Amino acid sequence: MSEKRKIQLTGGSTYIVSLPILWVRQSGLSPGDTVSLSVRSDRSLTVTAEMPAEEKICRSVIEIYLSGDQEDDFRMLVSNYLMGYDIMKIVSPNGFTASERKFMRDAARKRLIGIEIVEETGTELVLQSLLNYQEITILKSMSSMDRIISSMLEDALISLEEHDLELANDVIRRDDDVDRFYLLTVRQLRAALDDPFMAQKIGIVRSKDCLGYRIVTKSMEHIGDHVQRIATNVLEMDCPVDRNDEIFRIGRVAQALFRDSVEAMSGKDPQFANTIIKNSKKLSNMAALICRRECGQDSSTGEHKRNVLESLQRIAEYSADIAEISINMGSKELKDMPL
Repeated sequence: MSEKRKIQLTGGSTYIVSLPILWVRQSGLSPGDTVSLSVRSDRSLTVTAEMPAEEKICRSVIEIYLSGDQEDDFRMLVSNYLMGYDIMKIVSPNGFTASERKFMRDAARKRLIGIEIVEETGTELVLQSLLNYQEITILKSMSSMDRIISSMLEDALISLEEHDLELANDVIRRDDDVDRFYLLTVRQLRAALDDPFMAQKIGIVRSKDCLGYRIVTKSMEHIGDHVQRIATNVLEMDCPVDRNDEIFRIGRVAQALFRDSVEAMSGKDPQFANTIIKNSKKLSNMAALICRRECGQDSSTGEHKRNVLESLQRIAEYSADIAEISINMGSKELKDMPL
């Protein structure tokens, strides 16, 4: 409900406005309590009721009926994590088996940053977020994803050239770290949309930028998946790929495009971003041409090389998406123009 209030002048220099009584009562406020004021980039003002620290802890109860698919059950926990709950109680009326409890515990620690099991019984598991994610800026989370993906891509190309299966397996394992930071950024962005002070703490100046960051981090997560796919193909190949093969030239260009696209996010240089987009299209066309040229190779190695080329092509395309978002987010705020 929207209400209008007139601004009043008191003491000759202080402007005041009354608060809606219904909002005051619903927020549990009394005379003498403190509210926080936040000036938004669109010139609006957000008034937030200050709550005691213990009241800020959000709790949820997740009732699951174990269906045999442990990933389906875990996905319920992930959804509550993304919504920002601090304490999540998983309840199974039929009880948990030892393997089900172990899967939930290991999956939470492996795939969700800062989550630990703090209590468990035969029918309940209580998990709590022990990480103060308000102290981690969104750019810091993205930077962590960038470093992990860049190292993964470098090692994936090395494993392709040297047929290093141990290194390829390590690349596959590191994709879990990319996913962990991706889920953390989604949790942060959702919280920032609800709380302007949270947005300021994690480095979001404009609430509309949350959508841009969401798309960028999702593109980065997709790139991590394709690097993992490259490593998986290395494991399935019988021999290394010749170091003079064109696939490595494509790989180095894809590396540079990804690195430049992340850099474009911080610089917000439209000319630089447009160059990335154009080069991405060139690489995509080049990779498609090589795939068509080698489509006659029926060997296992030929098939896996085509899979690697397709993943490098997708990496370039997602890098172009990141560069395009950097252009959109770099656009100036709308201003009132004189007639």
